Amino acid sequence: MAYALELKDIHKTFNKGTINEKVALNGLELKLNEGDFVTIIGGNGAGKSTMLNAIAGVWSIDAGSIIIGGKDVTSLPEHKRAKFLGRVFQDPMTGTAATMSIDENMAIAARRGKSRTLKWGVTKAEKEQYKNQLKKLDLGLEERLTTKVGLLSGGQRQAVTLLMASLEKPDLLLLDEHTAALDPKTAAKVLALSDKIIEENNLTALMVTHNMKDAIAHGNRLIMMHEGRIIYDVAGEDKKKLKVSDLLAKFEEVSGGEFANDRMMLS
Repeated sequence: MAYALELKDIHKTFNKGTINEKVALNGLELKLNEGDFVTIIGGNGAGKSTMLNAIAGVWSIDAGSIIIGGKDVTSLPEHKRAKFLGRVFQDPMTGTAATMSIDENMAIAARRGKSRTLKWGVTKAEKEQYKNQLKKLDLGLEERLTTKVGLLSGGQRQAVTLLMASLEKPDLLLLDEHTAALDPKTAAKVLALSDKIIEENNLTALMVTHNMKDAIAHGNRLIMMHEGRIIYDVAGEDKKKLKVSDLLAKFEEVSGGEFANDRMMLS
């Protein structure tokens, strides 16, 4: 059986051989089944975003292999992996073209990974389709198809980016602290929306979060990273029973230190 994602013995060191050498991923191993929604926590510099960048092909890894849906993508450049992946970043300004309208942004997302033709412009049928999808967001954006994305609030923009990332039902959806820049109320709405989109489309997803409560409340599996490796992996009923204090105790036990990330503690 092919896994939705398989990371085998991934190593990545930045600035090798210099005074700034930093081991970011250290023998990382991870297997995801289709439909898994995995939340990822860990202190600063644990390797969470580095892992997502490795999967997306932002830079090459030093050793190991990355397999998405049974296909080895280790040597594929970032733009060739784009057709397998949807991604939402921490900054609501990333992932959309601010000077283009909502429907134009969605059209770009819908055509990602397909052969480009000279014919540009959003068809009537596409507009209708985007309207229906935007309606699900419950933000009134279906009436604002021609509004430039740069004029939207951070939360609206993240909601649109989420929709764009899932339009073509990617093999893997990567959510990189995608609610960190939002106020708590908006963040909760975007998270609820993430749950809905992942469930309705039966997507496989990885979500990096700095909020332990969110990590427990969302997804069917939780992993904790430390020093470029996974030190804790919990799923199903065991995950549902978790409390923040359990995660802190686990971290201290494995790392031999206090959890020194205030953002995690306070949120």
